[in-house]
Amino acid sequence: MLTESDFAYVSAAELARRVREQELTSVELIDICIDRIEKRNPSLNAFVYKGFDDARKAAKDADEVVRSGAELGVLHGVPTAIKDLFDFKPGWPATFGGVRALKDFSLDSYCVFAERVEKAGAVIVGKTNSPVMGYRGACDNPLYGVTRNPFDTSRNTGGSSGGSAAAVADGLVPFAEGTDGGGSIRIPAAWCGLYGYKASFGRVPSVVRPNAFGSTMPFLFEGPLTRTVEDAALVLNAISGHDPRDLFSLDDGPHDFTTDVGRDISGMRIAYSPDFGIFPVDRRIREVVDRAVQVFRNAGAIVEEVDIHIPYDQRQLSDLWCRQIMLVNVGAFENFKSNSLDLLADHREDFPEGYLRWADHVYGMSMAELNEDYVMRTAVCDAIQAVHTDFDLLVSPTLSAMPVLNADEPGATVGPSEVEGVEVDPYIGWCPTYLTNFTGHPAASIPAGLVDGLPVGMQIQGRRYADGDVLAASGAYEKLRPWADTYDRCRQRNL
Repeated sequence: MLTESDFAYVSAAELARRVREQELTSVELIDICIDRIEKRNPSLNAFVYKGFDDARKAAKDADEVVRSGAELGVLHGVPTAIKDLFDFKPGWPATFGGVRALKDFSLDSYCVFAERVEKAGAVIVGKTNSPVMGYRGACDNPLYGVTRNPFDTSRNTGGSSGGSAAAVADGLVPFAEGTDGGGSIRIPAAWCGLYGYKASFGRVPSVVRPNAFGSTMPFLFEGPLTRTVEDAALVLNAISGHDPRDLFSLDDGPHDFTTDVGRDISGMRIAYSPDFGIFPVDRRIREVVDRAVQVFRNAGAIVEEVDIHIPYDQRQLSDLWCRQIMLVNVGAFENFKSNSLDLLADHREDFPEGYLRWADHVYGMSMAELNEDYVMRTAVCDAIQAVHTDFDLLVSPTLSAMPVLNADEPGATVGPSEVEGVEVDPYIGWCPTYLTNFTGHPAASIPAGLVDGLPVGMQIQGRRYADGDVLAASGAYEKLRPWADTYDRCRQRNL
């Protein structure tokens, strides 16, 4: 019999196997999961909506399917969570990251992640915390408050998928949904010691309406936060594949990404950049990642430090990201206005001051200014592509800064405003992750080590559509530098 403590750090792949082979029912598994959430979530604030009644019903249905002998999905019976941002399940709250005016709002629709993991048999147990409209690299909002890092609850999880990251790192669920418009899968993966995977643009469909092109401004993604590389590959199997509703979704046939996880990387060419040539990086992070990248050499890869020639400084680019991501938000605001809810006019107090500044700015932009932003973005794409001309992968620190202390006031937590004496934008400027949202390359954050008990992430970026290479390198790294023992810090924390 699986106990709540035993369940905590079992992989999704292993749980799916046990359900499939009838060693464990989905009902038993979901009850254990719910019990752990009830015990441990109050100290984290990872879950902001508990869909336990729906989950128990889905678990009963899942067990009926097992008993019928029907073909099972790759995640059959496994508990998971979705994020409370642009992420939907019919009838469940959708506050878009803790917007107070939307506390009772819901939609009768699915996001792709929820739709596809349920089709693969997973059971969604609730929704997790996020900052308002996903606009910051920390997880905090005025409606639900801050999410605390299970490695040190005085620290933040990172955002915007911070609730999902806390839930996975603390063993509440084996995997959870992240979304990523500037690093929102990889940022909390780095700060919570997880594996976070952002696929190539188009690999996982993004169904956006009424503007079907909204997922390109910048490139937006849904993907998994997991504790193992295999689990991320398994979830990618479930959520990837063509969808005719998405004009950009790839139609290149099925692929089992779990087969890439054990692939030999001997001879693979890996470029290493400690700072992309423009970002200040906490020297402790630099030291950890300098050591971690050497693991690829031990696996037979060729590693070379490279210079990247991006013709803008980090502050110019973080401002660019703020303008680009605000285009998506403007679309959301216009949607609400068409349904008689003018959030910016009637509920401005629900949004951070920095957010409002960019929203007002973007509403006033000219077409010439918008075009110039795409010129800047093109220069970033060209610089990154130049590296991939000669290298299979580009490795770097995931973030420039260590996890920040949580603020006392709900919604007030942001990242650092200075790194190594250099001023950065506290919302996103310490997150080099956003570069790949300009370009669409696949990228993962993988645990690189600890500094004073807090996790450090290393980003592995691949060529466009070469998701298998990123997973292969990640699997090789995990085999040589496993990190499962680091979760003992979460397991043993005081509640």
